[in-house]
Amino acid sequence: MFRKLLIGAALLALGGCEAKKAANHADPALWVVKDADTTIYLFGTVHMLKPGLSWFDDGVKTAFDASNELVLELMMPPEAEMQALVGELGMTNAGPALPDQLPPAEAARFRAAIAEMGLSPEALDRAEPWLAATMLSAAPLRRLGYDEKDGAEAVLTAAASAAGKRVNGLETAREQLGYFDRLPIAAQRALLIDTLDDLPKAGATIDRMVAAWSAGDADGLARLMNEDLARAPELADALLARRNAKWADWLTQRMKAPGTVFVAVGAGHLAGNAGVQAELAKRGLKAERVDY
Repeated sequence: MFRKLLIGAALLALGGCEAKKAANHADPALWVVKDADTTIYLFGTVHMLKPGLSWFDDGVKTAFDASNELVLELMMPPEAEMQALVGELGMTNAGPALPDQLPPAEAARFRAAIAEMGLSPEALDRAEPWLAATMLSAAPLRRLGYDEKDGAEAVLTAAASAAGKRVNGLETAREQLGYFDRLPIAAQRALLIDTLDDLPKAGATIDRMVAAWSAGDADGLARLMNEDLARAPELADALLARRNAKWADWLTQRMKAPGTVFVAVGAGHLAGNAGVQAELAKRGLKAERVDY
């Protein structure tokens, strides 16, 4: 149930495109908000992709090239700083070991999943449930060839660096991890158990998402996401709704300054009734789909 929120947090893509196209070429969805002197492109990303998928071309590349600034969902800190932050927010010495917080059957599956990752049995004993869930979600995707270095953010960041464009983030790493860390412990455990339930379907799920992302099927994404959101209100509010509203406030302010900006966030944030575009509409701004 909850795991689709994490896959594209490997995150977030869509439904309904032929596999052959997804394997070679993608035309992801792109929107634009503009007035007389400001243009903001909104692009939905997938954070982990396989190598060889051609998407940074056509309309996406044209919009990127026209922009003088790249704004990402998150500016990643140096690796050592990120590791320290994960340790601070995602590990704890308080309370029982994580497997002991789970029902026996789920604890056994948790131990088995840890072993499949090549970690020692005790490696995540002191992890908070949200951290264990995110790590378990990403592991099978990496075994299937998905990698952050081939994800949209990595490609865009490299292109911005090569072109001398400014790169900024809507959030810090501490803010983003904090959304998970502040979830009630019951919601974190439910997230972990649901992740364990869905691990056998990881490959089919991400392939389906990326295939539809390639087709630019925003409505399909909304349907996929809504399957989960109604049953996970705390997670949906923390990871999607509140952040979308906050980002819409930032975009509204940015429209008051001239220039052209390429904003790239997880594709799930640009879909559905609570998406960034819907939040912008509440603030009197219209996001139009770019036809390319």
